[in-house]
Amino acid sequence: MDEFLLFSLPPLLIAALAAIACALPGNFLLLSRRAMLGDAMSHVVLPGIVAAFLLTGSASGAVMGAGALAAAAASALLIEAVTRRSGMEPGAAMAVVFTAMFALGVVLLETTGTAGVHLDVEHALYGNLESLIWLGGPPPELLRLALVAAGLALALRLVWRPLTLATFDPVFAQTQGVPVALLRAGLTGATALAAVAAFQAVGSILTIAMLICPAAAARLLTRSLPAQLAVSLGLAIGAAVLGTVLAGYAPLWLGLPFTLSAAGMIATVSGLMLATAALIASHRAPGTL
Repeated sequence: MDEFLLFSLPPLLIAALAAIACALPGNFLLLSRRAMLGDAMSHVVLPGIVAAFLLTGSASGAVMGAGALAAAAASALLIEAVTRRSGMEPGAAMAVVFTAMFALGVVLLETTGTAGVHLDVEHALYGNLESLIWLGGPPPELLRLALVAAGLALALRLVWRPLTLATFDPVFAQTQGVPVALLRAGLTGATALAAVAAFQAVGSILTIAMLICPAAAARLLTRSLPAQLAVSLGLAIGAAVLGTVLAGYAPLWLGLPFTLSAAGMIATVSGLMLATAALIASHRAPGTL
């Protein structure tokens, strides 16, 4: 039990909090046909993190988070500029920007020597969830993600009605005086905040899965937004807990002398949940839950 509390519980809680933080904006990204934004935000934070280290020489969470947020904000503006000036479809503009930004981050990692301070491509992709253990106190990522998840939940509660209206019918929402553009910008900011907070612990691959898979699975299984949000949070937490446990203990149960990547296993479980939801939805009568 002591071993579980010290080595397994902290990453399990961090994974669950990251899943909650990502699932909250992920539902509205999916419904507003902006799911690609989650992919973009989880990639563009990398050059911001590297640049922040190069400018300050510090690898602290606050410095890295500030750099990641700056990169996310710059990328959001760049996506908007590319869309307006070129007439390119927003999804294509996102793909161009996040690919270029992630490539820039990888180049910076490989050419500036920052890989020697735990900033490397593998860490960027898969995070460092297994190393977030209890050593004299909780890992800083635990408190950070708890604050982000609580803040996003509170913000969603405050703007629930106008955000829902703007998501489903933005034209009508504008006629009713709802600040649709401001809400879209706020959703982009919330996505960036969730992606930044999750990225440092679980990496870009799992951040993408957490933003989209629970919401997409819940959408297939429900017929109302409150139900979809509740189911997506349950699926997100379930995937985080099950994936973390399986990564650490399933090989041992099978007598194998190694463990698996927690982030990779959580992403796998999330994908299996989405596939299962799609299978259930395909066999469900129209109009039924």
